[in-house]
Amino acid sequence: MARFVNSVMDPRDKAMVVLLAKTGIRRGELIRLDVDDIKWEDYSITLKPTPKRSNRIVFFDEECATALRRWLKVREKLNPRNKALFMSYNTLERISRNGVWNAIVKYAVKLGYHNPESPRLEDHFGPHCFRHWFTTWLLRNGMPREYVKELRGDKRKEAIGIYHIDREEGRGNLTYRGFIY
Repeated sequence: MARFVNSVMDPRDKAMVVLLAKTGIRRGELIRLDVDDIKWEDYSITLKPTPKRSNRIVFFDEECATALRRWLKVREKLNPRNKALFMSYNTLERISRNGVWNAIVKYAVKLGYHNPESPRLEDHFGPHCFRHWFTTWLLRNGMPREYVKELRGDKRKEAIGIYHIDREEGRGNLTYRGFIY
């Protein structure tokens, strides 16, 4: 993930990538964020209500704060009247699902993480992979599944049940439906 994050130079894309990786939010949640949803006093973001999410508060760290502040400086010059946190450079309106996809995939292709021609699922990298990485990172670092579930905001009990640590190989790899991270 560090390699991916460090490959992104565009301030908007970097802020999106770091926010997705550090909070585990979904692409739709990212798209619906407004500037006013960020609470700088406690480094939190209030998400819009959604049927899939049990909690609406996510927290971010200093790395994420730095990326967000850098983007906000650029964003303010583009369209200060728009309340959306992330905007399309073309329309200066709220970024679309495809806009987020395209921004992420262009870096994944450059790094060799995404091959659109491959039929293999593990050769594809999109915005949802950040959510898997977030979960993997928490589980590998020993966080109890109940806490991971809370941080991910999953309403479904079995949502993180699909993740398991492969201890037999002795490498501690996390596998998810064929993915090895």
